[in-house]
Amino acid sequence: MKIGITGQAGFVGSHLHNTINLRDDTEIVFFERSFFKSEVKLDEFVRLCDVIVHLAAMNRHKDPQVIYKTNIHLVDQLIGALERTGSKPHIIFSSSTQEENDNLYGKSKKEGKQLFTNWANEFGGRFTSLTIPNVFGPFGKPNYNSVVATFCYKVARGESPEIIQDNEIGLIYINELVSEIVNAIFYEVSMATSDQIRELSISPRHRKKVSEILNLLLEYRNNYQKKGVFPDLTDNFGRALFNTYRCYIPEDHYPVSFTKHTDPRGSFVEITRANTPGQFSFSTTVPGITRGNHFHTRKAERFAVIQGKARIQLRRIGTNEIINYEMDGAKPSYVDMPIWYTHNITNTGDEELITLFWINEPFDPEDPDTYFEDVQI
Repeated sequence: MKIGITGQAGFVGSHLHNTINLRDDTEIVFFERSFFKSEVKLDEFVRLCDVIVHLAAMNRHKDPQVIYKTNIHLVDQLIGALERTGSKPHIIFSSSTQEENDNLYGKSKKEGKQLFTNWANEFGGRFTSLTIPNVFGPFGKPNYNSVVATFCYKVARGESPEIIQDNEIGLIYINELVSEIVNAIFYEVSMATSDQIRELSISPRHRKKVSEILNLLLEYRNNYQKKGVFPDLTDNFGRALFNTYRCYIPEDHYPVSFTKHTDPRGSFVEITRANTPGQFSFSTTVPGITRGNHFHTRKAERFAVIQGKARIQLRRIGTNEIINYEMDGAKPSYVDMPIWYTHNITNTGDEELITLFWINEPFDPEDPDTYFEDVQI
């Protein structure tokens, strides 16, 4: 199945793109925003797609009229390409719970949905509208995508976010939303007209007051970021929020040096404190050898170098920038691996490297959450 994603460089689009790329039964059709400025490229794009997930939209602008006009224009352009080419891919449209609110963003979503419905009725196309609640997760843009992204960014940098209204908000984690979109992509539709057009309202998975979210983030800063203590990761929301927060910690936070206690007998170093279950392991690596080159989508993992010299490298999936950390067991230290970052460790010294690992889930070969991709590209 060939799947196109408008807005694939955005918050939801990048997560959907990376998740679909893990499958063997799909192919992502390349798209970039400039295609909206070229009828030729947009027409070529829609011809290639079996499914188009339309995520491209403007969420915020100082002039709400710009938001409205931009979002309607993007829908009109996509429909124009469909009509010019006679293409009938399954269109999946991301609407919002704000479509019933009295604002121009919500109005643009509601009217965009109607425009796609009209196209599907007139040309016999397939259309699914997904009404989506507030979304949070790693790599959201602060002051744009969600209050969670804004709070994570500020708290991780030692700032004090202000709560304007302590409302309860309905939330869905990005992995949960992507699962819903993937289900919509692979939904088998009958030939009945009533099944050609679907409207799905995605319910929030979590309901939290703004103060509850902020208090958890402050706990992560004080206990995890400052002291290295992992919180309870058995709760779904807590694990999702923690993994979101970790992606906003500045990269120069690592490597973190351990406190080394030395006496005539030798030395002692505490590697990990955790308020959650987990698995410890260790590896030895001979000089010049690299281990790893994989990433996780939900697991929290710590690499601790206690003997030898090492270079730990990380690269966020879908990007080219490589982060390098030089480690030396003479001064034991650790680096924690954010989700969606492929990572490795190389013995850069002349002696055997000893690395300790802690991860919050014991390895399960039936559900490993381990995807191999080289850091170096």
